[in-house]
Amino acid sequence: MRKAISYLLIFIGIQVCGGALVQEVWKLVTGSPDQTTALLVTTTSLVSVLTIALFLQLGWTLVSPTWLRTRPWLVLVWSVVAALGAVVPSAWGQEQMPELPNWVEDEFSMILANRWGYLSIGLLAPLAEEVVFRGAVLKSLLSSPRLSPWGAICISGVLFALVHMNPAQMPHAFLVGLLLGWMYWRTGSILPGVAYHWANNSVAYVIYNLYPNPDIKLADIFGSEQHVMMAVGFSLLILLPALYQLHVWMRRAE
Repeated sequence: MRKAISYLLIFIGIQVCGGALVQEVWKLVTGSPDQTTALLVTTTSLVSVLTIALFLQLGWTLVSPTWLRTRPWLVLVWSVVAALGAVVPSAWGQEQMPELPNWVEDEFSMILANRWGYLSIGLLAPLAEEVVFRGAVLKSLLSSPRLSPWGAICISGVLFALVHMNPAQMPHAFLVGLLLGWMYWRTGSILPGVAYHWANNSVAYVIYNLYPNPDIKLADIFGSEQHVMMAVGFSLLILLPALYQLHVWMRRAE
C-alpha cells in the first residue's frame, strides 16, 4: 500500500512541478504570462511524456512483449468496442446524478477545442495514466497479501478518481478505474486499458468538437428523452456483449 501511495504522490508531483516548470519556461520564451490553449496543450503533453519516461526508465512499470506474443487482438478489439458501448450509458448516468462542481471545465474545453489537444487528451493521457495507475499503482496493490484482487482494484479505482481532482469527473473515473483494473488483473498488461482509455478519450474529443456547448444534454443530441432511452438500450447491447467477450478472451501470458 505504501508503494502504491508513493507512486500516486510522484505522479501528482510530476503534474504540479512539471507543469509549473513548463509554464515558467513558456513565459520566458514567449514573454506572455497569459494561460493560452497552446500553453495548456504543451504543458499537459510534456508532463505526460515525462511521466511515461520516468515510470518506464525507473522500472516502476514493467514493459514486456510477452503478452503481445499471445496475439490478443480480440481482447484489444473488444476493449475498444466496450468503450464505444459505454459512452451513452455513462453520459446518461452522469445526467441522473446531482450536479457536481466542474473545477477544470474551462481548461478541459480549451484543450479539446484545439486540434493538437487530441495529442494530449486522446493519445498521451491514456498511456500515461495506464502506465501509472494500472502498471505501477495497481500492480503493487495486487502484490499485497492483505488485499484480495477486487480489494486492490477498488482501492486503485478510488485513487484514480481522486487524482482527477474534479468532482464532476470522479464518479465516472471510479467506474472506469474498476473496469480498467479488472482488465489489468486478468491480463497482466496495460494494453487493454490503453485501448479502452484511448477510445473513451477519443470519443470525448470528437463529441466536444461536434457539440462544443459544455451544458448540452443527451436529449438535445437525440431529440427526445424517448430517443435517449433507446440509445442507452442500444449501447448496452454493445457494451454487455463486449464485456462478456473480454471475460472469455482475457488471459495472462503463460
